[in-house]
Amino acid sequence: MTASGAGWVLGVDSGGSGLRVALAPAAGVTSVAGGLADAVREECREPVRTGPEGIDARHLAAQVVPAARALLDRVGGQDGGLTAVCVGAAGMATLGAELRALLPEEFARTLGARSLLLAADAVTAYAGALGVASGAVVAAGTGMIALGTDLRTWRRADGWGHLLGDCGGGAWIGRAGLDAALRAHDGREGGSPALLRRAEETFGPAAGLPGLLYPRSDRPALLASFAPQVAAAADPAGGDGDATARTVLADAAREIARSAAAACPGPDGPSPSGQGAEAPQVALTGGLFRMGEVLLEPLRRELAVRLPHGRTVPAAGDPLDGALLLAARRAAGTPGLPEDERLLTVHTPLSGA
Repeated sequence: MTASGAGWVLGVDSGGSGLRVALAPAAGVTSVAGGLADAVREECREPVRTGPEGIDARHLAAQVVPAARALLDRVGGQDGGLTAVCVGAAGMATLGAELRALLPEEFARTLGARSLLLAADAVTAYAGALGVASGAVVAAGTGMIALGTDLRTWRRADGWGHLLGDCGGGAWIGRAGLDAALRAHDGREGGSPALLRRAEETFGPAAGLPGLLYPRSDRPALLASFAPQVAAAADPAGGDGDATARTVLADAAREIARSAAAACPGPDGPSPSGQGAEAPQVALTGGLFRMGEVLLEPLRRELAVRLPHGRTVPAAGDPLDGALLLAARRAAGTPGLPEDERLLTVHTPLSGA
């Protein structure tokens, strides 16, 4: 694989479970569906640290730079150099100040990168799911955020963390399931014996749950770990068919659809071809939706009510694909997604490039 003198683009996806890096020929990536088969990838399982100044830029660079060099060596990528880099990072919107201050010069110095895009992971998830098109993407795992654009500005809904929001996400579902379990333990109305049994099989005696959960710094992940048990309890086929668990998932679907509707642009936005209005696309991405029909079926109903002008489509790719696409469009000088001081910033030219 060669870049034919056009250079290379690097995509980075940094999240709570680690960091992934991918390299592709700059001229080869024209869409999420085009050119990504030629990408080579590396994975670093250590999550990037967050400190008093936000996301630790030096720790991120310490993982990305050797991975990028290894990928360039693997493909003989000195021909054309590294034209553009796109980093999508969880927490970029609120914790990315150090990344924006330090990474442009660091990547210019160490990798010879000529342009750097710094994006919230929701933006790279959007690009991976829909490319450069009007619509909305719901990214749901432990948390939940909806992001939409009319290709001029961004709309964000939720993503406020497990204490203030992330409504309908994995931690939200897990917490609601454990609430129903403790209600059953107490004999209060709204309890679920099926969820109580599953909670005690997973975590031990119900009375010990506060001591297990409250001191943990990874409380959102621990709560989210119970969400699959809620889905299993709700499943009438292979689970308990529990009515309370089904209600929890129906409520989650309603919250997700509300956020999607808040983020999605109206039906009169531009089409990518410039030929007039087109129904905005809505895509679902993230591990939460692997729950399957027990969540997706009520979610489709809710989306039909709240977004009758939207068109639900499968996600074309993942956030790492989106990072590569945004870097490639920058390298080619073609329009990308809207810039925003918190969600997507472009740094070019870089000294030393």
